[in-house]
Amino acid sequence: MTVAAPERAVRSPLARYWQSLWLLTKRDLRVRYSTSALGYFWSILDPLVMAGIYWFVFTQVFQRPVGDTPYIVFLLSALLAWTWFTGAVSDTTRAFIREAKLVRSTKIPRTIWVVSLVLSKGIEFVASLPVLAFFVIISGADVTTDIVLFPLAILIQGALTVGVGLIVAPLVVFFRDLERAVKLALRFLFYASPIIYGVTDLPVGLHFWAAFNPLSGIFSIYRSAFFSEQLDWFMVAISAGMSMVILCVGILVFRRSIRSVLKEI
Repeated sequence: MTVAAPERAVRSPLARYWQSLWLLTKRDLRVRYSTSALGYFWSILDPLVMAGIYWFVFTQVFQRPVGDTPYIVFLLSALLAWTWFTGAVSDTTRAFIREAKLVRSTKIPRTIWVVSLVLSKGIEFVASLPVLAFFVIISGADVTTDIVLFPLAILIQGALTVGVGLIVAPLVVFFRDLERAVKLALRFLFYASPIIYGVTDLPVGLHFWAAFNPLSGIFSIYRSAFFSEQLDWFMVAISAGMSMVILCVGILVFRRSIRSVLKEI
């Protein structure tokens, strides 16, 4: 009588992908805060300082009617999401250059190196939401039923950010100046996006064109949780469509360039 060898659990490629992604994401978060005394608080300090500056300038110095009241909630509801986007895109410019040897030697799908950066920054964004909740409570801001749309905004933003990362990460390997160009583009995009102002503050002539900035619709969803008039379904539809297009373009660019990237690094 023969005894059969214990069968190994057969996992699908998708399950292995998610396991590798989660392990790499945890490693990124652990390394990022391992030498930091404040740890998590650094992830919220930058948007808090920026929000404080803009709140002081627009409400105390100029007293201009920009955005909605309470302005600090208005700011943070978009600024925290912007921090996720800009942080992830900036990190993807160094995704392959920073760990070239590890990228070459591992057999896991190389998209994981981009997706893990987006996911780790997304986790930081979710972890910063209690700060937004704190200001909502102390300022007495209303919470609307549109708060249930938060996951939709996170999903669209995740797709957009991954798509941009998949385009940027391989191209920076061949064009190193692109890293600086991305920083300049992000600086321009900050003021071109409804962060310190809202979609309802835009002139009629610019409203249509602003919809083609995918972040406009995304930020309008986040803000609608506290300011229902900020929800613009036209912008949301355009944002969702453009995010899916950018994601598909990113996958295509990545697949066609990854072999050359591996040779270059």
